[in-house]
Amino acid sequence: MKVLATRRYPGPAFDELDDVEVLSDVDLDEPRPDVEALIVANEPVPFDLLPKLRIVANFGVGYDRIDLATCTERGIVVTNTPGVLDSATADLAFALVLAARRRVVEGDRIVRSGRWSGSWSEGLLAEELAGSTLGIVGLGRIGGAVARRARGFDIRVLYSQRRRRETDLAEFRELDALLAEADIVTIHVPLTPETDGLVDARRLALLRDGACLVNTARGEIVEERALVAELVSGRIRAGLDVFAHEPHVPPELLGLPNVVLTPHLGSATRQTRETMTRLVVDNLKAFERGEPPLTPIDE
Repeated sequence: MKVLATRRYPGPAFDELDDVEVLSDVDLDEPRPDVEALIVANEPVPFDLLPKLRIVANFGVGYDRIDLATCTERGIVVTNTPGVLDSATADLAFALVLAARRRVVEGDRIVRSGRWSGSWSEGLLAEELAGSTLGIVGLGRIGGAVARRARGFDIRVLYSQRRRRETDLAEFRELDALLAEADIVTIHVPLTPETDGLVDARRLALLRDGACLVNTARGEIVEERALVAELVSGRIRAGLDVFAHEPHVPPELLGLPNVVLTPHLGSATRQTRETMTRLVVDNLKAFERGEPPLTPIDE
C-alpha cells in the first residue's frame, strides 16, 4: 500500500512502512492516484490530488482540521492516536499551572537579566497550589489524568462537561459556576462547533481576580481577543500551549510577565511521540491486512 506522509514521524516504527514517501521530498502539485494512505498531523487532506485515498491516519488525538464529512462520503477510513498522550499532556498542563502560579518564568527572566539584587526574602510573591481550587473543563482521559495529579498537591478539584458523570475525581459544576469558583482553570475539551469560542469574553470575566487559565487543548476554544485583553489588564494569569492561529501568537502576549507561552508541546516527549507513530503504523498495517484499524474515528 502506497503511503504519503506529511513529514517523517518520530520513532523506529515509521521505518516499518514498506512504501512511504514524505511530502517534503515530493511535489504534490498534480494528482497521485497511486497513493492509498495518508499520514497527517491534524492537517487538511488534499482530496482532489489523492483520488484513490482509502485511509487517513492522524498523528494525534485532535482531528478538527480533517474534513470527516468528505472522508465519509468518499469511503475513507480515518484513525487517530487516543490514550497514548494523556500523561504527557497532563504533565504539561501541570507544568504550566506551576510555572504561571508560582511565577517561575518571571523569576528566570529576572535572574538572567541581572536584575536580581535583593535577598531571597524579597523574592516574587506567588500563590500556593495547596488549598486552591482547580477547575477542569472536560473530564475525559487527559482531564482525568490532570485530576489525579492534583490529588498529590492537596488541591480541591471541580469539573464541567456536557454530560455529568459519576466520579470520585472531582465535583461537578456547570461551566459558569466553575469559572467563578476556581482559582485555576485548565481546558481539556476537543475543538468542535459546540466548543469553538466556548470560553468567551463573558465567561472570562467570571474568573476571579488573580485566577490562572491553562490551555493545552485548542486555542480556538477560548476567545483569543478577549483573553489577550484580560491578560494585558493584568487581572488574571495564564499558561498557554495552544493558540487560535498557530504558529502566530498575539504579539501583545510576548512581553507580559503574567503569561507563560509554549509552542504546542502537549504530547512532546520522546516516548509519547514514538508511541503515537507506533499506533499510526499499526492502524495502517491492520487496514492493509483487511482488518479493522485499532483506533478508528467513528462520527
